[in-house]
Amino acid sequence: MNESSNPNPRHVSLLTRETLALILAGGQGSRLYELTHWRAKPAVFFGGKFRIIDFPLSNCINSGVRRMGVLTQYKAHSLIRHLVHGWSWFQAGRQEFVEILPASQRIGGEWYRGTADAIYQNLDIIRTHDPKQVLILSGDHIYKMDYGPFLASHAERGADMTVSCVEMPVEEAAGQMGVMTVNEDWRVIGFDEKPEKPNEIPGKPGLCLASMGNYIFNTEFLYEQVIKDADTPDTQHDFGKNIIPSIIADYHVYAYPFRDPETGTQAYWRDVGTLDAFWEANMELVSVTPQLNLYDQRWPIYTHQLQAPPAKFVHDDLDRRGAATQSMVSGGCIVSGAEIKGSLLFSRVSVDSYSTVSDSVVLPDTHVGPNCNLHRCIIDAGCDIPDGTVIGENHDDDRERGFRVTEKGITLVTPDMLGQQLHHTR
Repeated sequence: MNESSNPNPRHVSLLTRETLALILAGGQGSRLYELTHWRAKPAVFFGGKFRIIDFPLSNCINSGVRRMGVLTQYKAHSLIRHLVHGWSWFQAGRQEFVEILPASQRIGGEWYRGTADAIYQNLDIIRTHDPKQVLILSGDHIYKMDYGPFLASHAERGADMTVSCVEMPVEEAAGQMGVMTVNEDWRVIGFDEKPEKPNEIPGKPGLCLASMGNYIFNTEFLYEQVIKDADTPDTQHDFGKNIIPSIIADYHVYAYPFRDPETGTQAYWRDVGTLDAFWEANMELVSVTPQLNLYDQRWPIYTHQLQAPPAKFVHDDLDRRGAATQSMVSGGCIVSGAEIKGSLLFSRVSVDSYSTVSDSVVLPDTHVGPNCNLHRCIIDAGCDIPDGTVIGENHDDDRERGFRVTEKGITLVTPDMLGQQLHHTR
């Protein structure tokens, strides 16, 4: 199967200006358990200083798509606050914006009932922007993607809809991902939502084509399909479950393989929808040459910058040395006579003397007291780890204390598990 060559830059720039990006960011992220108890999945912290939502938004900016709407629903306060603080620098007069589109029962009395319904309930707003094509993006994945060639492929094929996809091991996609079957021209001839036995790619045993949850629609075609879906009984109002399977026989629906533009191989893409996947994706970043390069000045990831001083490491005695190796330490952190190994410390984390943090993800505003040992942990924002606490060494002890231990032996700790109530409802 061959993919089209590099498109004309002028052609791409016109396409991006005529595109409206809609980012679906209302998901709960239930497989992250207590990590999303007080925040939506796209608002979860990632990579030392970012939120997950920063990645699709930054991809849009870097691709030249500067008209964006973010559709929110589940526990959206943290997400909305982040968007207001970090993504309010556009100039409306230049047709640049990030609009927040919360579930507000604009049509009828229902909240968003699915991905397609979320678009349907905002059709009046979409129409005011009059885009030629609509780029629908999942707001909860980690990747860097130029949407320009994606849009160009859609236009050059004369597609009604284009779905971006990644090659994925069959066992990883089974029961988790939407899987496509395509012909030699990359036209979609089959789509199964989370099948137990995904179809393999011809000539590539063990691999399948998994949907990234990113779609391009011709605008009028999008209107037609979401209205049709809204009028259809017994539907889940979902693109993957309902709309795509219903249109592939009669309309031009194509797959777009997401590949590294320099090597032509499978590009970096992570669904951090489980605690293990979240931990693993963060751990990849502390390797010497991570696949996801956050230091690429040609493709920056934008976010809300906390006003904090540089990280500080204090004490230099033989048995009490503030040090970090193969780690990422963000601004506002103080490592006071403690050892950090293979870990990520987010903003304003403090670790006291004689403590060790290894192979762990420590989210913002956490304090680790002296004489602690944290190993293979995810520590949620705002935790105060008491003096002498050991976590991650004995999983039975961890469970007895109310911590969550994953299948791969990662321990999640939240303030609520420590009896430290940060959120008061009454």
